[in-house]
Amino acid sequence: MITRDELRQIELFAHLRDDQCDWIISHSEQIQVEAGEYIFRQDAPADYWYMVISGDVQIVQVRDNAEYILATHGTGNFSGEVPLLSGAPYLASMRALVPSVLLRLDGQNFRDMFGVCPVIVSKLFNALQWRIQTTEALARQREKLSSLGVLAAGLAHELNNPAAAAVRAANQLGMAMDALQAPLMRLAGTISADQIDGLLRVRADAVGHIMKPTEHAMMAQGDLEEDVGGWLDDQNIDNSWDIAPIFVKAEIDSTRLETLRHAIGDAALPDAIGWLCAALNAAELVREVEQSTKRISGLVKAVKSYSYMDQAPQQEVDLHEGLDDTLTIMAHKLRSDHIAVVKHYDKTLPQIQAYGSELNQVWTNLIDNAIDAMHSANGKGTLTLSTTQTETDVWIEIADDGPGMPDHVKEHIFEAFYTTKEVGKGTGLGLDIAHRIIFARHRGEIQVESAPGEGTRFRIRLPLA
Repeated sequence: MITRDELRQIELFAHLRDDQCDWIISHSEQIQVEAGEYIFRQDAPADYWYMVISGDVQIVQVRDNAEYILATHGTGNFSGEVPLLSGAPYLASMRALVPSVLLRLDGQNFRDMFGVCPVIVSKLFNALQWRIQTTEALARQREKLSSLGVLAAGLAHELNNPAAAAVRAANQLGMAMDALQAPLMRLAGTISADQIDGLLRVRADAVGHIMKPTEHAMMAQGDLEEDVGGWLDDQNIDNSWDIAPIFVKAEIDSTRLETLRHAIGDAALPDAIGWLCAALNAAELVREVEQSTKRISGLVKAVKSYSYMDQAPQQEVDLHEGLDDTLTIMAHKLRSDHIAVVKHYDKTLPQIQAYGSELNQVWTNLIDNAIDAMHSANGKGTLTLSTTQTETDVWIEIADDGPGMPDHVKEHIFEAFYTTKEVGKGTGLGLDIAHRIIFARHRGEIQVESAPGEGTRFRIRLPLA
């Protein structure tokens, strides 16, 4: 059994009187645990408060099928006060790292200790306040990392498509360039320089149409391809139905082909057609590479703008640009959930002085919640973004036509750790963070209008000055 002197070696009990030490000793029990042994388990009923007398213990929590180490406690540290005071189960597990000795008090004796030893109360609650702040900070960090993970996954998907298209087109481009050589060498010895110039002019004009294609109606497209394919068959050109779609894209019809035939003659026509087709195919592949790389470049630019990389934390911010960057980053989720986006932007809206990356976090949380709401309803919907201004403020509205919220949910949505999502899908901090950013960082306000069956609308006011 622990003695008074040993008890007073512990900081929490250092200033206790003899009678108070005797009360602690008589109303507690000492336990010994081996290395690796669990003192209590996460989610188990909270029955005891523990003080480490000797040894080391570890506090661990299981989240999303992974174990996270929250703290390591040595002599003089304690645990279990939060669930005992709140009536909740243990929030995490405690296990011994080495053979350890602990003092424990059951729930009733723990509460009685406050009256018997009031000097302990301030020390205990100072530690309790620090732990609550630390836990909240860790939860907020986890919320940010979770949001970052969602964005990273969507961005990876967005980047993968154009990157794969660019690689595929680049590989095919090598084969297209090889296909140019044979007919070109044969043509060089059979047609004149003027005929070659004429063929090059046809190619240049056709490439212009390839790089900026004209949309044809589906029926018209089929008719044009059938007409060109039939003309090629009449001239005994091989692979006519593979060539026809390329020529139609390049605005080369049967009339133009007939003009080309007269210009270079029947003997050189098959090689001229083969070379022209290979050249146009190469041009189309170049266009695919260009479009894909532009898409990648645009995504990188959007990410850089979204994060305000290499910029001061507070600067002149274009709100429309921030909203659009957020939509770009979340495009994959919008498409996968079949969400249509409607914008009603006030084009005269001025830039405002703000923390751009933090505002983008607000847009991300609100848009992500709107997508989830519509997905839970019927898997599709409409997201509406609007901006307006008054003499002193700008207003941003983010609305969805999802299921809406009843009043008892609406009145709690800005509270920390309040969530209506299933376990593992949300921490309940997204809207709390958004509210803090708007209210505390920007001196604005965030309002919500919602009712069951009528969707949800968030209105954000930001001061112009």
